[in-house]
Amino acid sequence: MSENLDTILQIAGSTLRLATPLLFAALGGLISERAGVVNIALEGLMLVGAFVAAAVAYATHSPVAGAGAAMLAGGLFASFYALFVVKLRADQIVAGTAINMLAAGVTPFLCKIFFQSTSSSAALPMDSRFVSAPLYGAWIFVIAVAFGLGFTPWGAWVRFAGEHPEALDSAGVRVNRVRWMAVILSGFLAGLGGATLSIFLSSSFSRNMTSGRGFMALAALIFGKWRPWPTAFACLLFGLADAFQIRLQGVVLWGSDPVPVQFIQILPYFVTILVLAGVMGGSRAPKALGQPFLKH
Repeated sequence: MSENLDTILQIAGSTLRLATPLLFAALGGLISERAGVVNIALEGLMLVGAFVAAAVAYATHSPVAGAGAAMLAGGLFASFYALFVVKLRADQIVAGTAINMLAAGVTPFLCKIFFQSTSSSAALPMDSRFVSAPLYGAWIFVIAVAFGLGFTPWGAWVRFAGEHPEALDSAGVRVNRVRWMAVILSGFLAGLGGATLSIFLSSSFSRNMTSGRGFMALAALIFGKWRPWPTAFACLLFGLADAFQIRLQGVVLWGSDPVPVQFIQILPYFVTILVLAGVMGGSRAPKALGQPFLKH
């Protein structure tokens, strides 16, 4: 009985930890998409944040400085993305994919410059890493985003920018300015999500360490129907799947040989596909999502 309880507590703890980067990124994507901008660039924003956090934390021996730098880097890349999709009205899927490809290429290049390796950065000592702060910070952000979107003028602007941009414009609020702010804020949060990968869940940056988590964050906000609390619980579901795949590695389910690790590692992605397949038909995206706004 005691052993089973310990196992349950360990899985619960792992779930909360593994859901943390997804929470930050999904909240960022939610804000952007509620404002009408598809942010498929979350994967790249997280990857940039992961590298910058590890590099700055290594140089300053401060995880707080690393996280702050990651947020700034994510915001910078997000502003670059916003320039194309909001200002120049480029296709949001294509532009987001380009940001992801840019991040995948520039991070190993910078890693080679700073750490003489394209695969990983130098390991961080414990005093340069977070122990538990992101775990609590993620849920504080969930509360803040839920309150901000539901009960503040800023939240109303964001919602109208994604649902009825013409009505928002007729009220004297610049729709594209709201969208710029939403995309940049999503970059801050996605960068912070990336930072949790390299200076909280791990002790260094490694090449492509996001491993699709940006897309899982997108799946979480779709599953949560673009609402903060359901999105947070979707992140917990994906975190649970990730915790199980770690727990099941090396476990013998039949015969005398363990299950091939490759089959175990696909569990979180398999759950993501199942979730999307089950909810896509019943989810209603913001009406103006993906539609550039042109003032007449």
